[in-house]
Amino acid sequence: MKILVTGAAGFIGSHLCEKLLQEETNEVIGLDGFIDGATPAWIRRRNIEGLLLHPRFQFKEADLLQVSWEELLPGVDIVYHLAGMPGVRTSWGPDFAFYVQHNIQATQRLLEGCKIYPIKRFIYASTSSVYGEKTGKVGEDAEPEPLSPYGVSKLTGEQLCRVYHRNDGLPIVILRFFTVYGPRQRPDMAFHRFIVQMQQGKPITLNGDGTQTRDFTYVQDCVEAVAAASRAEHVIGETINIGGKQRASVLECIAILEECFRQKAEMVLAQSTYGEPKNTWADISKAGRLLGYSPRVDLRTGLEQEMLYILQLYKGMKP
Repeated sequence: MKILVTGAAGFIGSHLCEKLLQEETNEVIGLDGFIDGATPAWIRRRNIEGLLLHPRFQFKEADLLQVSWEELLPGVDIVYHLAGMPGVRTSWGPDFAFYVQHNIQATQRLLEGCKIYPIKRFIYASTSSVYGEKTGKVGEDAEPEPLSPYGVSKLTGEQLCRVYHRNDGLPIVILRFFTVYGPRQRPDMAFHRFIVQMQQGKPITLNGDGTQTRDFTYVQDCVEAVAAASRAEHVIGETINIGGKQRASVLECIAILEECFRQKAEMVLAQSTYGEPKNTWADISKAGRLLGYSPRVDLRTGLEQEMLYILQLYKGMKP
């Protein structure tokens, strides 16, 4: 199959490309415009260093708002749309314009392109942020109530996918990711920041009091599910949660990192969790049923792998 992955140089995108290339019949086109302000371009380029050497991988550096579909989409069977502007805390104020451009307008333009060049499946990467604050395990039928402009932008992308599915028959699948972590995680995300701060002997900056809980999803588990969405039956038109093996509080995660580093962490309160839910917890029974998904990596193992990656990433330099 010929597969297009947008956001290919990103955290999840680069892992997904590697996973897809394990199938010898797959040819992957990776597209990235390096618009994610949260991740320096040198890190994103490092993410795809190995991919650039692969004979069945082609990389295009281009903005989805400007790229020529005539050069990109002919012959493509599967589109994975992972590109976008991430981050809850930076989505307020005038910066929301970037979220409109890269999460809404770019998605709509890509969907239009897929009308012209028919594809077998369009897989849209969404987020648990669309749910807002919920109690207990959250199923896909829960009413979306995003708490941030970022969540609104991703929910709008979902709705655009559904509009093109209903009116034009585009074969869409929507995946909602719950707090993905692991090697290559963005520098603005909590675990990445915590590990860097502990390695430097600095206090950990906490947003909130640390009692907030998350359904943490290790990146390799995540991409197993994402890859399965391209070949699974009975998933077109569906929305599917992708959660992790272990749910924990931020303070519990810090305790694990303290054990890994063999040192006590100092903590300082940076700000409240404005625009974020207190708790997230995914009901992944639908993913299990439709994708054969069963996350395997426990939180300690995943955090150890992320720690090793980050220590190597910044070796000999200041992050």
